[in-house]
Order: sequence, then C-alpha cells, then structure tokens
Amino acid sequence: MRTLNLGILAHVDAGKTTLTELLLYAAGAIDRIGSVDDGTTQTDYLTLERERGITIRSAVASFEIGDLSVNLIDTPGHPDFIAEVERVLSVLDAAILVVSAVEGIQPQTPLLMRALQRLRVPTLLFINKIDRAGSDTARVLAGLRRRLALDSIALGRAVDEGTRNARYVRDDDDEARARLAEALAEKDPELLQVLVDGGPVPSRASLQARLVRQVRDLLAQPAVFGSALTGTGIDAVMDAIATIMPSAETDGSGPVSGRVFKIERTRDGAKSALVRLYAGHISVRDHVRFGNDHEGRVTRLSVYAPGGPIQSPIAHAGQIAALLGLEEIRVGDVVGQPPADRGAERQFAPPTLEAVVVPALAADRARMRNALLELADQDPLINVRQDDTRDEISVSFYGDVQREVIEATLEREYGVKAAFRQTMVLHVERPSGIGSEEQLIRAATHANISGRSSPDSANPYRAALGVRVEPGPPGSGIRVVVDVDVHLVPMYIYNTVAGFASAITDYVRDSLHEGPHGWAVTDCRVVVWDSGYLRTGSMARDFRLLTGQVVRTALDRAGTVVCEPMTRLRLEIPVASASGVMKALGQLGVRVDGQFSTAEVAKIGGVLAASRVDEVRHRLPGLTSGQGILETEFAGYEPVAGPPPERRRRSAV
Repeated sequence: MRTLNLGILAHVDAGKTTLTELLLYAAGAIDRIGSVDDGTTQTDYLTLERERGITIRSAVASFEIGDLSVNLIDTPGHPDFIAEVERVLSVLDAAILVVSAVEGIQPQTPLLMRALQRLRVPTLLFINKIDRAGSDTARVLAGLRRRLALDSIALGRAVDEGTRNARYVRDDDDEARARLAEALAEKDPELLQVLVDGGPVPSRASLQARLVRQVRDLLAQPAVFGSALTGTGIDAVMDAIATIMPSAETDGSGPVSGRVFKIERTRDGAKSALVRLYAGHISVRDHVRFGNDHEGRVTRLSVYAPGGPIQSPIAHAGQIAALLGLEEIRVGDVVGQPPADRGAERQFAPPTLEAVVVPALAADRARMRNALLELADQDPLINVRQDDTRDEISVSFYGDVQREVIEATLEREYGVKAAFRQTMVLHVERPSGIGSEEQLIRAATHANISGRSSPDSANPYRAALGVRVEPGPPGSGIRVVVDVDVHLVPMYIYNTVAGFASAITDYVRDSLHEGPHGWAVTDCRVVVWDSGYLRTGSMARDFRLLTGQVVRTALDRAGTVVCEPMTRLRLEIPVASASGVMKALGQLGVRVDGQFSTAEVAKIGGVLAASRVDEVRHRLPGLTSGQGILETEFAGYEPVAGPPPERRRRSAV
C-alpha cells in the first residue's frame, strides 16, 4: 500500500480542523463529524484546545483512499506556534493549505506558503467557506498569484458562491480541458508549442499526468473550492489527494533513516517520539542511533492507522511511528542516517520573550519546574532557566497566546496554578573582539601531569584548557572547534578523541548561556587549542567546571555587544493611506527598505525592533480603515542603541 504523509495548514479560523474531520468522515475513519465549537474533533484532543477552539499541538490522524494510506497531520494556525508547524513541514510528502474564500490571504498565509516552498512541499489549495456571504474565489486566486506568486490552477469552479446553496463543480467538457491546458502550458514548453501550432487539446488523462508532474516539481498548486461546513468540494479534495499529490518515496531495504517531529507523554508518563521513517525499518527491541551520538533500545512501538495508533512489532519506511524507550531523544533528532534530499534546512525563529513564572503555592515549586521542563522537552525552543540566587524560574515563549497556553497547561495537566510576571524581551550577546584564556594545572600540587603545568597557577581543578573566543558572522550561531593534541586527551575519561571533543563542545555551549551582560552568547567561534590532565585523578567534572571558567574569562577579554531581536514587516495598504502609515512607521522607528505602489495598493517593507511590533499592529487598522494587512517574520538581531540592557546572571537548569 502507498503512503502519503499530508499536512494541513491555515491561518487560525480558516477551517482546517473542520476540514480534517470531514476528510476522516468521508474516508470512513470516523463515524460522526466532530465540531470545533463543541470540542469533539479528533485532532484537537487537548481540553485547552477544545475550550479555545484553536489547534495548539500538531496531531496525526489516518485514513485510507483505495490503495493509499494517508497520515494527516493537523497543525496550529496561530503565529505563536509557528515552530511547531515548521517541525511538521520537514517530514511531509505534501500539504493542503486552507484559505478562506471570504477573508482571503491572512497574515499567517504567506508565512506558511513560504515555508512550504522553502522545504519543497507540493501543495494543494483548498479555498474554504464558499457558502459564506462575501465569498469571492476569483479575488482569492488573483491574490494568491499576485501576492504569493503562486501558479494556482483551479480544478473546477464555485457555483452560487456566497449563498447556502454554494457548491463545487468540476466540468469535464472541451472548454474545461482547454482552460486546464492553457494553465499548464505556462510551465510546459512542449504543451505550449502544441497549442500555439493549433494542435488538438490533449486528453484528460494526458493533462492529468502533466498536472501531477508540475505539482511534484512545485511548478503548480491545484486549487479546489468548497465548504468544510457543508461538505461541498470534499470529494474533489479526496480525489486530488489520491491522484495528484505525490506519495512517499521510500527505501525499505536501506539503512534506517528518520526524523523526530514531535514528543509526547503517554498516560503513564513515558516519553513517546513521533518519527517519520524515510528508509529502512524499526522493530521493537531494536537498538537505534539518534541525535548527537545517542543510542537506545525501542521498548514499544505504534504506527498510525484509521481509528488511531496501534501497537506493532515493526514500522516501515514511509510510516509515522511512535517510539518508546528512547529517553534522551529530542524533537528534531535524526534517527539512523540523515534523510536525503529533504529541501532547505528548517529555520526556526527563536522565542523573543521571557517571563518569571511563580507558583501560587510555594510547595508547588518543584512540580512546576519539572512540568516546565517536560513542556520544553516537547518544544525545545522553549527555554527554562533557573536563577539560584533569587530562587526564580523563567521561561521563554513567542507571544501572549502561547504564554496563556503554558499557564493553563500547568494548571490543567499538572495541577500547578502559576502566574507569569512582567514579560521582557530576550536579547543576545555577540563577541566584539577576540579573547583568549589558558589555565594550567598547578605543578606544585599535582604530579603525573600530561601537558604543560605551572607552579603559579591559581586553577583549582585537576584539568587544563586553552580557549580562544572569536566573533562569527551574524546568524552563524555557535561553532566549537576542538584542536587538541591526541596525547593531551584523557582517554580513561572520554574513551576516544571524538568523545572528548563532543563533551568539550557541550561544556562550551553550556558556558555560553550567559555572557558578561547576562544574555545568551551567539554568533561566535570558540577554539579549544590546549588541554592537560592528571594521569590519575582527573574527572569529567574538572573539565566541565574549568571550561565554564575559562570561556567566561575569554569572553570578558573579547567583550560583547548586546543585540535585540528584529522583525521584518510587510504591509499592504490602500494607496490613500500611504502617507499616514509612512509617518507612523517613522515615529515608531521602522527602517523602511522597500516601497511599491499601484493605482490602488501600496506595499511597504521594513525592519523594526520586535518589542515595538505590537504598536504597529494596533495602529494599522485605524490608519487604513481596517484594510491594511501586516505580515511579520523574524529578521535576526541588531546591536541596541544606547546603554546595553543588563540581565542578572543565572545558572541554567
């Protein structure tokens, strides 16, 4: 049986969870259609999701169409959960992007489509809500082509749209074939030549084959109109899934290759890793490698099937499997060998906000900390940090909705009532120069030293290290180079040179959680160029503690620049509002770097400090009579103007 791992994405409230229910019902996977309003849908399984009517965590549901097994992954629509969406995109074979026929392109729509294109995910467009007043499918398609540069090909048409009788019709006459041929010819030179020469329009089967190739090669996005509420257009969506969207390409005989896109906890608290398998197979009791040189044994395994996950002795290439027994596994880990040809690397914008979390009852502090660590395990971009001096715990997040969700989850799922104190913007530090530090073992105290030593050293540890910190290009992250003579590596501790290098790299990264001003350090290159140890007596603890001390000293000598998160803005507004909007953007400190106008619409691009984006969002409706559209995305970090903000140094959890 063929397998298709299919994502379903949309701006919040566009109707994707309702569409998911309808697809499951139409395929016979469920016997009744759940309601978002009533909280009875299959994929919004959290109590909080059902109460809020939004998707918070991705969820998998399966159904079958003939010989095709479909794993349908419902994703969050709110921008605070964009990282969850991108994790899912990295494991998909294809996707459905739901767009409202009434609201059209909404702020999240372009971000989702750009991510789909970057990760090379073939996409089917479902233009939903054609039964609602204000539906205008022609306007929506034109907007998709104009604003997102999509080559959307309508597979049919909406009849009586904007009324309760709205329905989707797919014509199969000569005129419909001619329209499809003309649309395909825009990206098919051979077909274009046939039409230009006055040749016959190809058969429906021939056009279908050309459409399948264009969709697979990301040259076209087929579009279906319909209503997830009434069910019109759903048969056409099912047909497109089965006949147009490319199913999984698998290698069942090759070595194991997969990727973890989600971490869950079972009812008994065990960690369950959802893995998309690209090649090979995994059986219960198999030892598998994952992440950064970790290895574990699979103790239990489930695969997805209509009706829900079922326990299985084996998972095959193409399937989504839930693996238990791998306690150190994390979201994003590769299982076995890295998947080949999966498009561009995932690009997760980091959280830009942080707040101290305080339990209502002091006795709940330990439970709250453990609960937050579990939540961070499910979403590694949420960072939990502890200030031992002030006995405080802080958590980072993307926005107010996610903060509220974390707060409610603590109470609902863990029984811990907690409150978030005032939110602050997360800055980072970059080295501004080069700094070095070397600390040797004190020769007067120890004998049997491997490496250089000094009788005057104040180093309290039974280890030696030399470290150099250098600036790296913006956006480069942290690069650690361990360039130490093999004779200076304590093999009795780390077994191999690679083991030593891996451990030292982890120690260095831990040391960079806080710079001289208290913020995480990034965009740097750290070279470990010297080492030393006692032939008897040195321990891993000595190297771990010394690394922190040496790196901090080298950083102090290099100096750092504090940088704030920036946001790229894209505005589309009525031309008549342009002067007022430009004036407001100038007052808010937006650095405009692009402007384009037509007779009716003005487009403005610029960059602004992330801390001021909400001001733009709040002022835009009044300046544009509610017609302005704002898109935002993370734009990196830039040095702050004026005195650098300080954050009290803390120790990482």
